[in-house]
Amino acid sequence: MHTVLIIDDHPVTTFAVRMLLERDGLAVVGEAGNGIEGVRMARQLSPEIAIVDLDLPRLDGLEVVLRLGGLPCPPRTLVLTAHAPEVFARRSLGAGAAGFVSKRDGLADVVNAVHALINGYSYFPESMIARTRGGAPESDLALLAQLSNRELAVLKHLAVGRSNKEIADAMFLSNKTISTYKTRLCRKLGAQSLVELLDFVQRTRLV
Repeated sequence: MHTVLIIDDHPVTTFAVRMLLERDGLAVVGEAGNGIEGVRMARQLSPEIAIVDLDLPRLDGLEVVLRLGGLPCPPRTLVLTAHAPEVFARRSLGAGAAGFVSKRDGLADVVNAVHALINGYSYFPESMIARTRGGAPESDLALLAQLSNRELAVLKHLAVGRSNKEIADAMFLSNKTISTYKTRLCRKLGAQSLVELLDFVQRTRLV
């Protein structure tokens, strides 16, 4: 029986995905609610497939994908996220993911994506590729492409209204480090203030 590990901090999503997979005859061998736990469980359980949300506590989802790829028996990774595919589909591919499914489209594609990965294929739907081409302006996408995964993680936290302290606690960094990242983000994205930074986020549908 094919084995799957779910790494997602949303219990409702995890429950729904588990039900879909088990109904299709797949074995969910574990569930992790944060990135650190997810990597640890993947190392311990050696699942064939890991389903990873990008917005995880303790360790950002893209970093989780990178670390899973470095395990002795790496799983094939499917990113399942509510974040904008225009930005994160290619970013996930670059981190080593073999597939990407948007929660914005519902969970119906998850089982198809998992079977594609089990059979050695990648799963980046044509509709998503089309949206990547037709979504945010290319100039904005080019600006986002120059951000590191850590900078992108900070930007996601800012986009949902988290304070420096909340971001620092979530990412296990200091307040001063978060302030440095905010300054760097403004410089790289051409924003003069936090308001302009958030306007950029809305324009690119980052969250």
